[in-house]
Amino acid sequence: MEQTLVNRVQQSGLINLNLELWYPQFEIIDFDIKPHLFMGKIVKEKEYRESLKDHDWQQYTGKVVLVQSIEGTIIPIWAKMLIATYLEGIAYDIFMGDKDEFINQYYKNYFDSIDFSHYQNERVVVKGCGDKKISDAVYAYLTFKLKPYVKSILFGEACSSVPIYKLKN
Repeated sequence: MEQTLVNRVQQSGLINLNLELWYPQFEIIDFDIKPHLFMGKIVKEKEYRESLKDHDWQQYTGKVVLVQSIEGTIIPIWAKMLIATYLEGIAYDIFMGDKDEFINQYYKNYFDSIDFSHYQNERVVVKGCGDKKISDAVYAYLTFKLKPYVKSILFGEACSSVPIYKLKN
């Protein structure tokens, strides 16, 4: 007697969401402000402006540029604004903070642009482990955005998931 394999996960009607599919596809690099500072710690306006003017800005073409604060320094607001003037028209985007903060903001902006009503009354599994570093904050915000629409939210894999939310009738 021949037995047919049945894919019960596929038949379950679950919608799988893999956050890695929405991960930014552009290059994200740091702008090191330290070489532009006097003794690596102090903004001296004239020297700072000259240093930025002489910097090779083309290396940031089409990239997301992260401008981070340096521990032990006080960088005035105008100094970062000046960096932005050089990156405008060259960089894809500029972000004041580190990569993790940028990724969190990227996903928040992305989720805010999605019409989650497409998930009305659906059962959703949010994929867990993966190759990309995605913070807990991103998963929490996705849950916040999904909950008003879905029947249920699960975390993990369809074959072994943890229930997060279930609509009560």
